[in-house]
Amino acid sequence: MSRPNVVWITLDSVRADHTNLNGYERETTPFLRELADDAAGTAFRQCFAHSKSTHPSSGAILTGTPPTHNTVGVSGEKLPEAVPSVAERLGAAGYRTACISRNSYVSAATGLDRGFDRFQWLSSSTMHQLHPVTLLKYFANIRSHSAGLALDTAKHASPYLMNDTAKRWLSDFEAEPDPFFLYVHYNEPHRPYYPPNSHLERFTDEIAMSADEAAEFAMEFHYNLDEMIANGCDLTDDEWEAIFALYDAEIAYTDHMVGRLVDHVRSLDVGETIFVVTADHGELFGEHGLLAHSYVLDAAVTHVPMAVHGLDDLAADPDDIVQHADVMRTVVERAGGDTEGMVGTDLRAESPPFAVSQRGPVDFDDLLSYNSGFDADRFHRPTLTALRTDRFVYQRSDEGADLFERPDETTDVSDQYPAVVSELDETLSAWLAENGRPADEGRTGDFSPSKKRQLEDLGYL
Repeated sequence: MSRPNVVWITLDSVRADHTNLNGYERETTPFLRELADDAAGTAFRQCFAHSKSTHPSSGAILTGTPPTHNTVGVSGEKLPEAVPSVAERLGAAGYRTACISRNSYVSAATGLDRGFDRFQWLSSSTMHQLHPVTLLKYFANIRSHSAGLALDTAKHASPYLMNDTAKRWLSDFEAEPDPFFLYVHYNEPHRPYYPPNSHLERFTDEIAMSADEAAEFAMEFHYNLDEMIANGCDLTDDEWEAIFALYDAEIAYTDHMVGRLVDHVRSLDVGETIFVVTADHGELFGEHGLLAHSYVLDAAVTHVPMAVHGLDDLAADPDDIVQHADVMRTVVERAGGDTEGMVGTDLRAESPPFAVSQRGPVDFDDLLSYNSGFDADRFHRPTLTALRTDRFVYQRSDEGADLFERPDETTDVSDQYPAVVSELDETLSAWLAENGRPADEGRTGDFSPSKKRQLEDLGYL
């Protein structure tokens, strides 16, 4: 059997229920729907991320191991040497490996560049590293593919630059015989929800605000997020409509750019290619009185889109629960790579029985600084692990445990289902003992000033 190329595309901050893969009414992801609906495609409608934010979720995707094991974004910032990356596994199997990332959490700072033959972390500080023709084309198209001449770097979009860089690398791959693994992390539609000019009015004709008014409020929302959370997420209906319109427009633009990249790969003489398009995490829009993607492991931040194309003979059903590690393990197995130490299930053989998501310790100091009356006691503060089945979500930390009956993830039903609590607690304990132990002490990341600046633009710092 021939070894396929692998193109894995991760979108940032995309909720499954805002995509056409999961029945959303707006046309946000027509390309992903087309990719999944093809005879060789599948949409897994119950894909759950391993965590709630880019740092730990990307560590899990790019190693096929849980956050508490690889420690990235939980007890450490950088991947331990003891944990092999997927790029290293595929490189050892004869693959050429390349990654383009627009997020500092997927960079040399976190060790997630390890194993890639080519790696480009993209920011305003590294644009000079790109091909001069790529830069000329970008600036010629900056009014349609970004925010024009805006000085606020948080407003600018990068998929055009990423696609053109990827196309140049793919031209080299086409000229060589070995298969390739290309990993692309698009930062859109991460906050701030500020789509390129070409998509700014995509959905604003349906709302009370004008496109410019909505964009202005989106930036206010971005820069005052913690204060808004601390004071109860008290947005008007018009303000919520503006946020959803621009968030959806960012998804639609990114879907368009993903389609252009996939179509380009298909136009090349590179042989069979597996495509995976997913998101690292979702986004909170008022669930638990929260915004963005901190603090909780609710479906709003863990339920993500998953479109796969080119993986044959899948035993898993589109409605089965799956995770990134399941898909990654299946891909690496299909590519002939070593999967020892990876968690997850080969989806060509069976479906996983449950999904496990984790996050590290959290504090609420920023929120409490705005409102000392903010009720932080309703949340777990230590490291939290959530086990999800078709019907229940059981989550546990050193502070205690909760049981939710889906889709309600706010009402603890532990007293109603003591037998379920006992069973899932035992299952979770066994899973943690086998898979969740730290591989090493947490390592400190190497975040340069420019990487920290990018994280500030994204609202992380």
